[in-house]
Amino acid sequence: MSSDEDFPEWFRRRRSPFRGWFLEDFDKVFREMEKMIEEEFKTFSSRVPRDYVRERKLPNGSTVREFGPFVYGYSMKIGPDGKPEIREFGNVKPSRLGPQVKEEREPLVDIIETNGEVHIVVELPGVDKKDIKLHGTEDTLSISVDTPQRKYFKEVTLPAKVKVKEAKTQYKNGVLEITLPKTKEEKKPKGEPINIE
Repeated sequence: MSSDEDFPEWFRRRRSPFRGWFLEDFDKVFREMEKMIEEEFKTFSSRVPRDYVRERKLPNGSTVREFGPFVYGYSMKIGPDGKPEIREFGNVKPSRLGPQVKEEREPLVDIIETNGEVHIVVELPGVDKKDIKLHGTEDTLSISVDTPQRKYFKEVTLPAKVKVKEAKTQYKNGVLEITLPKTKEEKKPKGEPINIE
């Protein structure tokens, strides 16, 4: 182990004022960071829906505020064109003003297109079948759940026009599957014929 005597005198003189300056500056930076984090947390907690803020009494009689649940995730796959497709899910959305918390979670949705149909897989953990509401048009599908325990909402733009009245659904273990047959597109000639005089 080395002591201060192992270093030259000029180094010892230069080192000690530097050490004091460095620790004071370091401490100042940490205090400023703590203040910034505290301000950010106040701003974030002011944007949280009321249902996500609860108070709980501890055994010693004091109360603590609890926030949540907050869910954010993403799924990535390579699309048919070779480009990555990234889909976000959860109730926290990034924005220019910081994270925004919504009352409804956005479920994870997968869309698989085949020659004759569009197959949609939706993850809805903790939901009863009777609480799921589906609404479809020929090119969109809305999925919603609104119960005191769970709120989900997602509107999906479909990759092709479909026959909503012929939809087939299955719900098991928190996974909803919807199969929609595509409408047969009639090939119409583009434009109008022109007669040659």
